[in-house]
Amino acid sequence: MVSVINTVDTSHEDMIHDAQMDYYGTRLATCSSDRSVKIFDVKNGGQILVADLRGHEGPVWQVAWAHPMYGNILASCSYDRKVIIWKEENNSWEKMYEYTGHDSSVNSVCWGPYDFGLILACGSSDGAISLLTFSGDQQWEIKKINNAHTIGCNAVSWAPAVVPGSLIDQPSGQKPNYIKRFVSGGCDNLVKLWKEEDGQWKEDQKLEAHSDWVRDVGWAPSIGLPSSTIASCSQDGRVFIWTCDDPSGNTWTAKLLHKFSDVVWHVSWSITGNILAVSGGDNKVTLWKESADGQWACISDINKGQGAVSNEQ
Repeated sequence: MVSVINTVDTSHEDMIHDAQMDYYGTRLATCSSDRSVKIFDVKNGGQILVADLRGHEGPVWQVAWAHPMYGNILASCSYDRKVIIWKEENNSWEKMYEYTGHDSSVNSVCWGPYDFGLILACGSSDGAISLLTFSGDQQWEIKKINNAHTIGCNAVSWAPAVVPGSLIDQPSGQKPNYIKRFVSGGCDNLVKLWKEEDGQWKEDQKLEAHSDWVRDVGWAPSIGLPSSTIASCSQDGRVFIWTCDDPSGNTWTAKLLHKFSDVVWHVSWSITGNILAVSGGDNKVTLWKESADGQWACISDINKGQGAVSNEQ
């Protein structure tokens, strides 16, 4: 059973495009077509506006919290072609960095695993993906993958840092094998996997199954088990679960989770990587879980905006 714990009145003056809880679940960041980013303290069911960040000149599509070991840092991306990285210093939020290297709307931002330091992937309608790495002393190193997706990139999501299976295979006392990888989805109907080799980003895999724009991708968190899992959703109404059991990462298989009657905008994994939340144009959020026989089943659905819950066990 799923119930609505808390409703936050954001006072945004236009549509809200994203809402993200921080690592500890005590703060909520929201962004809107009203060009603002807001941060709320939501401890103990309360809602206190902590910051109203103004710096974008167009709708703000997405926000992403960095790992707290680097302080309180939030990234935002907008139709105005900018990525802004905000940092809280002495209870006040300020711009830490502004990236203006894209020629069109920046649709998605995602921080890499904390093991790699502060590294942010940004996907844009200009077809490129930028990687911003903090190199200390207010400096950011920029790497750009041009023509990552023809017509545009809609979403980026990082793989867990630890190579699949290393939890089981690793000799004790030895450091696990880290590898930088992320997944992207685009207007070319493709899901693509990227890997860093010798400091350069290369296309690792191209996954084809969708028949329309891929709207979101999510690489599932991992606890070091041998398989990798990615969810993708599309304008075509379909959600696919991609799995790879092959340690070299070359063979991915697609399983259709569900065909919805409308566009599917977002997919989001639970922290343990075994429950997937899906939201779409039908104004519903549904939660899905894999059963022991490998089939995905809807375990609840929530009508957004009404808080009504029905169970489909």
